[in-house]
Amino acid sequence: MPGTRLMRVFGLAGWSGSGKTTLLVKLLPELAARGLRVSTVKHAHHAFDVDKPGKDSWRHREAGAVEVMVASAHRWALMHEHREPGAPEPSLDELLRHMSAVDLVLVEGFKRYPHPKLEVHRPALGKPLICREDPSVVAVATDAPLPADLSLPTLDLGDAGAVAAFIVERLRHGKAV
Repeated sequence: MPGTRLMRVFGLAGWSGSGKTTLLVKLLPELAARGLRVSTVKHAHHAFDVDKPGKDSWRHREAGAVEVMVASAHRWALMHEHREPGAPEPSLDELLRHMSAVDLVLVEGFKRYPHPKLEVHRPALGKPLICREDPSVVAVATDAPLPADLSLPTLDLGDAGAVAAFIVERLRHGKAV
Protein backbone atom coordinates (compact mmCIF):
# COMPACT_ATOMS: atom_id res chain seq x y z
CA MET A 1 0.00 0.00 0.00
CA PRO A 2 1.42 3.43 -0.90
CA GLY A 3 2.97 5.40 1.93
CA THR A 4 3.15 2.49 4.40
CA ARG A 5 6.89 2.92 5.04
CA LEU A 6 9.64 5.37 4.36
CA MET A 7 11.27 4.75 1.00
CA ARG A 8 14.84 5.68 0.32
CA VAL A 9 15.36 7.96 -2.65
CA PHE A 10 18.48 8.50 -4.74
CA GLY A 11 18.62 10.57 -7.90
CA LEU A 12 20.38 10.77 -11.22
CA ALA A 13 20.67 14.33 -12.48
CA GLY A 14 22.33 15.83 -15.50
CA TRP A 15 21.80 17.85 -18.62
CA SER A 16 19.83 16.46 -21.54
CA GLY A 17 21.96 14.02 -23.52
CA SER A 18 24.28 13.20 -20.62
CA GLY A 19 23.22 9.55 -20.37
CA LYS A 20 20.91 9.52 -17.34
CA THR A 21 18.42 7.07 -18.83
CA THR A 22 21.14 4.81 -20.22
CA LEU A 23 22.81 4.62 -16.81
CA LEU A 24 19.51 4.09 -14.98
CA VAL A 25 18.58 1.17 -17.24
CA LYS A 26 21.98 -0.42 -16.57
CA LEU A 27 21.67 0.20 -12.80
CA LEU A 28 18.33 -1.55 -12.39
CA PRO A 29 19.59 -5.13 -12.98
CA GLU A 30 22.77 -4.38 -10.97
CA LEU A 31 20.72 -3.25 -7.98
CA ALA A 32 18.25 -6.13 -8.35
CA ALA A 33 21.18 -8.58 -8.36
CA ARG A 34 22.16 -7.08 -4.98
CA GLY A 35 18.72 -7.94 -3.61
CA LEU A 36 17.06 -4.53 -3.86
CA ARG A 37 13.52 -3.88 -5.02
CA VAL A 38 13.77 -0.66 -7.02
CA SER A 39 11.16 1.64 -8.54
CA THR A 40 11.79 4.72 -10.66
CA VAL A 41 10.39 8.21 -11.12
CA LYS A 42 11.15 10.00 -14.39
CA HIS A 43 10.65 13.74 -14.63
CA ALA A 44 9.48 15.08 -17.99
CA HIS A 45 9.91 18.71 -18.99
CA HIS A 46 7.19 18.53 -21.59
CA ALA A 47 3.67 17.23 -22.05
CA PHE A 48 3.64 13.49 -22.47
CA ASP A 49 1.06 10.77 -22.90
CA VAL A 50 1.23 7.10 -22.01
CA ASP A 51 -2.08 6.44 -23.65
CA LYS A 52 -3.05 6.04 -27.30
CA PRO A 53 -5.74 8.15 -28.94
CA GLY A 54 -8.87 6.11 -29.56
CA LYS A 55 -8.21 3.54 -26.81
CA ASP A 56 -10.90 3.23 -24.13
CA SER A 57 -8.72 4.68 -21.38
CA TRP A 58 -7.84 7.66 -23.61
CA ARG A 59 -11.53 8.18 -24.29
CA HIS A 60 -12.22 8.15 -20.53
CA ARG A 61 -9.62 10.90 -19.96
CA GLU A 62 -10.83 12.94 -22.91
CA ALA A 63 -14.37 12.74 -21.55
CA GLY A 64 -13.22 14.31 -18.28
CA ALA A 65 -12.11 11.57 -15.87
CA VAL A 66 -9.62 12.91 -13.31
CA GLU A 67 -8.04 9.47 -12.87
CA VAL A 68 -8.12 6.43 -15.11
CA MET A 69 -6.75 3.08 -14.02
CA VAL A 70 -6.03 0.39 -16.57
CA ALA A 71 -5.60 -3.07 -15.10
CA SER A 72 -4.87 -6.58 -16.29
CA ALA A 73 -3.50 -9.80 -14.85
CA HIS A 74 0.04 -8.55 -15.60
CA ARG A 75 0.08 -4.85 -14.59
CA TRP A 76 -1.92 -1.80 -13.71
CA ALA A 77 -1.35 1.85 -14.52
CA LEU A 78 -2.93 4.94 -13.03
CA MET A 79 -3.13 8.17 -15.00
CA HIS A 80 -4.02 11.36 -13.16
CA GLU A 81 -5.01 14.53 -15.01
CA HIS A 82 -4.21 18.04 -13.74
CA ARG A 83 -7.13 19.87 -15.27
CA GLU A 84 -6.94 23.09 -13.26
CA PRO A 85 -5.41 25.87 -15.39
CA GLY A 86 -2.05 26.91 -13.97
CA ALA A 87 -1.98 24.07 -11.44
CA PRO A 88 1.54 23.59 -10.09
CA GLU A 89 3.54 20.56 -11.06
CA PRO A 90 3.36 17.95 -8.28
CA SER A 91 6.40 17.79 -6.01
CA LEU A 92 8.57 14.70 -5.82
CA ASP A 93 7.28 14.10 -2.27
CA GLU A 94 3.70 14.17 -3.52
CA LEU A 95 4.48 11.73 -6.32
CA LEU A 96 6.31 9.34 -3.99
CA ARG A 97 3.21 9.13 -1.76
CA HIS A 98 1.43 7.36 -4.64
CA MET A 99 4.08 4.67 -5.02
CA SER A 100 4.24 1.24 -3.43
CA ALA A 101 6.95 0.68 -0.85
CA VAL A 102 10.27 -0.61 -2.21
CA ASP A 103 13.88 -0.62 -1.02
CA LEU A 104 14.92 2.26 -3.28
CA VAL A 105 13.36 4.77 -5.66
CA LEU A 106 15.73 5.99 -8.35
CA VAL A 107 14.72 9.43 -9.52
CA GLU A 108 15.74 10.56 -13.00
CA GLY A 109 15.57 14.30 -13.28
CA PHE A 110 14.18 16.60 -10.59
CA LYS A 111 17.70 18.00 -10.60
CA ARG A 112 16.75 21.02 -8.48
CA TYR A 113 15.11 18.89 -5.77
CA PRO A 114 17.24 18.45 -2.61
CA HIS A 115 17.50 14.64 -2.49
CA PRO A 116 20.92 12.93 -2.66
CA LYS A 117 21.91 12.47 -6.27
CA LEU A 118 24.60 11.41 -8.65
CA GLU A 119 25.40 13.87 -11.39
CA VAL A 120 25.76 12.30 -14.83
CA HIS A 121 28.19 14.57 -16.66
CA ARG A 122 29.72 14.48 -20.13
CA PRO A 123 32.20 17.35 -20.58
CA ALA A 124 31.81 17.05 -24.37
CA LEU A 125 28.28 18.53 -24.04
CA GLY A 126 29.82 21.82 -22.91
CA LYS A 127 27.43 22.18 -19.97
CA PRO A 128 28.53 23.29 -16.50
CA LEU A 129 28.82 20.87 -13.61
CA ILE A 130 25.58 20.89 -11.61
CA CYS A 131 27.45 19.92 -8.43
CA ARG A 132 29.10 23.35 -8.31
CA GLU A 133 25.70 24.87 -7.47
CA ASP A 134 23.85 21.92 -5.90
CA PRO A 135 25.03 20.63 -2.50
CA SER A 136 22.77 17.55 -2.79
CA VAL A 137 25.01 16.09 -5.52
CA VAL A 138 27.12 13.48 -3.71
CA ALA A 139 29.21 12.16 -6.65
CA VAL A 140 29.73 12.58 -10.38
CA ALA A 141 29.65 9.83 -13.00
CA THR A 142 31.55 10.92 -16.09
CA ASP A 143 33.21 9.68 -19.26
CA ALA A 144 36.18 12.07 -19.12
CA PRO A 145 38.51 13.65 -16.55
CA LEU A 146 37.01 16.43 -14.44
CA PRO A 147 38.66 19.52 -12.95
CA ALA A 148 41.19 18.73 -10.21
CA ASP A 149 39.46 21.06 -7.72
CA LEU A 150 36.33 18.89 -7.64
CA SER A 151 36.16 17.33 -4.16
CA LEU A 152 33.35 14.84 -4.84
CA PRO A 153 33.85 11.15 -5.63
CA THR A 154 34.11 10.55 -9.38
CA LEU A 155 32.76 7.36 -10.94
CA ASP A 156 33.20 5.85 -14.40
CA LEU A 157 29.97 6.45 -16.30
CA GLY A 158 30.57 3.21 -18.22
CA ASP A 159 30.81 1.05 -15.06
CA ALA A 160 27.25 0.49 -13.84
CA GLY A 161 28.50 -2.08 -11.33
CA ALA A 162 30.70 0.49 -9.60
CA VAL A 163 27.89 3.05 -9.60
CA ALA A 164 25.49 0.47 -8.12
CA ALA A 165 28.07 -0.41 -5.43
CA PHE A 166 28.38 3.30 -4.58
CA ILE A 167 24.59 3.64 -4.20
CA VAL A 168 24.31 0.47 -2.10
CA GLU A 169 27.12 1.67 0.18
CA ARG A 170 25.28 4.98 0.71
CA LEU A 171 22.10 3.07 1.54
CA ARG A 172 23.95 0.93 4.09
CA HIS A 173 25.15 4.05 5.85
CA GLY A 174 21.74 5.73 5.78
CA LYS A 175 22.85 8.39 3.29
CA ALA A 176 19.77 8.29 1.09
CA VAL A 177 16.56 10.15 1.83
